Amino acid sequence: MSEPLIEVDCFDLIDFLIIVITLISFNQWFRQIICANVRIAITIINGGNLIRNAFIFVPQFLKLQTVQQNLRLQKIITAIGIFLFLIKLLAWYLTDSVAILTDALESTVNVIAGLIGVYSLYVSAKPKDMDHPYGHGKAEFISAAVEGTLVSVAGVIIIIEAINSLFHRHLVQKLDYGIWLVAITAVVNYIAGVICVKTGVKNNSLALQASGKHLKTDTYSTGGIIAGLILLYFLKLWWIDSAVAIIFALIIMITGYKIVRQSLAGIMDEADTDLLKKMVAALNANRKENWIDLHNLRIIKYGGTIHLDCHLTVPWYLNVREAHNEIDSLSALVKTEFGESMELFVHSDPCLEFSCRICTKQDCTVRQHSFEKRIEWTMKNISEDAKHHL
Repeated sequence: MSEPLIEVDCFDLIDFLIIVITLISFNQWFRQIICANVRIAITIINGGNLIRNAFIFVPQFLKLQTVQQNLRLQKIITAIGIFLFLIKLLAWYLTDSVAILTDALESTVNVIAGLIGVYSLYVSAKPKDMDHPYGHGKAEFISAAVEGTLVSVAGVIIIIEAINSLFHRHLVQKLDYGIWLVAITAVVNYIAGVICVKTGVKNNSLALQASGKHLKTDTYSTGGIIAGLILLYFLKLWWIDSAVAIIFALIIMITGYKIVRQSLAGIMDEADTDLLKKMVAALNANRKENWIDLHNLRIIKYGGTIHLDCHLTVPWYLNVREAHNEIDSLSALVKTEFGESMELFVHSDPCLEFSCRICTKQDCTVRQHSFEKRIEWTMKNISEDAKHHL
């Protein structure tokens, strides 16, 4: 019999899907480049200030590219999740192991959560409009909440199935095949999870971070399941299969709770203390003498965008342009430290008589009191809605 001209396996299929997704994303990137060039050309024709427009447009373009990168990665992760789910189903079919069924059910959650993540990143990538003046970034928090809920539900289903198996003994077979197949999925899952978390942290995407943490947790639980299956293979103790399933179902439920907790914190605009600490440290280290105090600072996350607003106290005699220059300096500092995903809305306040005692400005000709003490900015006083004073 003649050999087929073309051999196709599962790896060829997943490679094909990834290439197609990448080409689609590259096409979107190419269109953005064309748009950028057209916009610059129009600016030249109209005789506008090219440098000023570049400073406005380039950060927006880079931000758009970041969002598209998140979406592209989530599509690839979803395609990989479908492929790994099929492998685990095959392993469960061959072995009839409840522990492997545990892993397969969690992969079902991976696939569903991946599809939800793709949609949420697609929604969050939409530009601001009249109905959503702060953008659509909150969709990522909803996605993470749904994913965490699905993870927890999967844990409950696994425990029920495992307990049922304890009372109704079943035969586990072909464990060697099952162990190897599940081990392959663990390696792929871990690599995908690391990439997801790193990209999510870099691009401030909660949806990618949730997917990455879920994939890494899936790897750890898969590793434990493999260890349990190895014990079962050598010791021939039938109850090990169900015991391993119950243990890792509990771990899965804890992971689901943490994801839901983090997403609800974002929906409720809970303060990000870690980010606020970094912000205070950066502002103290780069403080200028015209920045007499900074107060009423608030940080809100909208998916990959971080919205910050605050009040900056400056000398009362600065004109509008000079005060705006101080605001521009503050904005440039924050964006240098925390990236272009940061949006700032700064209100300038004039200093008052009591401000003289904490003002470090050397050449002030209208000072009414001598300088006494510099007040270091802290998480507490920078968040209060009041000018600083002794």
